[in-house]
Amino acid sequence: MHRRFMATRSTVRFAVGSAFAALATVTLVQDARAQAFADVKSALVDYSKADIAPTRACESLAQYHSEDIAEIHATASPAQGQSPAHCRVTGVLRPEIAFEVSLPAKWNGRFYMIGNGGHAGESLDDPGRVAQRNAALSMGFAFAQTNTGHDARKEPGASFVLSNPQKALDYAYRAVHLTATTAKAITAHYYATPVARSYWNSCSNGGRQGLIEAQRYPEDFDGLVVNAPWVSQTGFTIGAMWNQKAVSETHLTAAKLALLAGKVMEKCDAVDGLKDGLIDDPRRCDFDASRDVPACAADQSGSSDCLTAAEAATINKIYQGPSSGGKSIFPGFMPGSEAPAVTFASATPVSAWLNFIVPATPGGRAADFNLAENTMRYLVFTPPKPDWDYRTFDFGRDTALLEDWARKVNADSTDLAAFQRRGGKVLMTYGWADQVLQPMMGVNYYEQVLARHGASTRDFFRLFMVPGMTHCAGGNGTDRFDAVSAVIDWVEKGKAPDVLRASRVVNDKVVRTRPLCPYPQVARYSGSGSIDDAANFRCVAPE
Repeated sequence: MHRRFMATRSTVRFAVGSAFAALATVTLVQDARAQAFADVKSALVDYSKADIAPTRACESLAQYHSEDIAEIHATASPAQGQSPAHCRVTGVLRPEIAFEVSLPAKWNGRFYMIGNGGHAGESLDDPGRVAQRNAALSMGFAFAQTNTGHDARKEPGASFVLSNPQKALDYAYRAVHLTATTAKAITAHYYATPVARSYWNSCSNGGRQGLIEAQRYPEDFDGLVVNAPWVSQTGFTIGAMWNQKAVSETHLTAAKLALLAGKVMEKCDAVDGLKDGLIDDPRRCDFDASRDVPACAADQSGSSDCLTAAEAATINKIYQGPSSGGKSIFPGFMPGSEAPAVTFASATPVSAWLNFIVPATPGGRAADFNLAENTMRYLVFTPPKPDWDYRTFDFGRDTALLEDWARKVNADSTDLAAFQRRGGKVLMTYGWADQVLQPMMGVNYYEQVLARHGASTRDFFRLFMVPGMTHCAGGNGTDRFDAVSAVIDWVEKGKAPDVLRASRVVNDKVVRTRPLCPYPQVARYSGSGSIDDAANFRCVAPE
């Protein structure tokens, strides 16, 4: 049965992997820029104190056995460059889940794990992942990761289900849980000491994985940092198809997007009372591309100084999100998310929408859409339909097609009671200018949790919205902050994060600092001093 889809594998196109490589790279960049452990010296917990030594030889872990382990290797790695001395254990959990747990020569008693971008399948030796491993090891953490059960270099996009349908469930939730429990057991075996605390830190799909852990497996982690979580993969998928249909009706050039971004900032920047190049809360700005951007005359359609009626309509559809019969299906993207910014892929400022929401070329395909199309073709349909055409999707009729996959993959359950009872903490962040995942996906989820759990929600779950930040990092806002130290202090010292200090760095120089406030609070200028200094702002209730 596991091989029943093999005959259709030849229909998979290699190109489907390109979007996922880009989205996975965003996640890796975020982890470097968000500066996990940057505040270790000022943290209440000295988690860098590592004095627990192993009680057995590294190589002996190659003999470690459990019913889930199909293959295991252990190699002692001396300190070299940025890599501290450690014991690296790698292997395969049935059926094909590659995993790693790396164990420092001196351990701090804690466990730290990262997640995956897009449809996962990254190499465990990807340079970005190795950098995160080295950073964790240097602080004394036992470090773990997984590819969630497939190799994207061999099975790009979501095509991994063609070789084995079980891989869909491994990707959705099973692989992270199984890796976490196996890695923690190996860690305790190596040091003859149980893991004292377990932490998760990841973004995007990795944020989804973290929330899934709290919802399905509340015993796995004590503290979760979930950045820009992909709360609803199926809602996003519907939204991306909606956007692709909209942009296919006209072509928004880079120049037109720059015009749009300028007009959005012109109208929305000072709504919060401070003109600082940031939109504090884009929900407060009533922007309409048809009304607020100059309209092209009949002979001006090629001009970069105006929008045609079709172009303005497309932009408004992206802001509004998918709907049917006047009823909203899923949130759209926020004004300000189209702003030109330096991205992980380019040192030249371009609209954040370009390549992700809006194809770079006429008739092209955006990364968000490629991700959504693969979700539909391989994960929503059983058996998969590799040649399915999104243009046949009816937004009033076909959303029900996604319900079965939604129950498996979405991280939208608000029942966090078991996680709360055991003292678990969730620290969630989202950029208001996210151009990959709709920010209101995160805001709506937090508000739904708040509605269910009431005032006690703030005792275990806090959301920090970041003005001007795009997906996981980047944009025009302050995108560097250490949420990991904050969640460790919260778990181990009971100090809930009332503010995160964030910075914006340009050419290796800090050019602005700002406080990030627990939602729904916002940062407000005191009225004196530099607007680039966090000391001149305070967190207050929104107007």
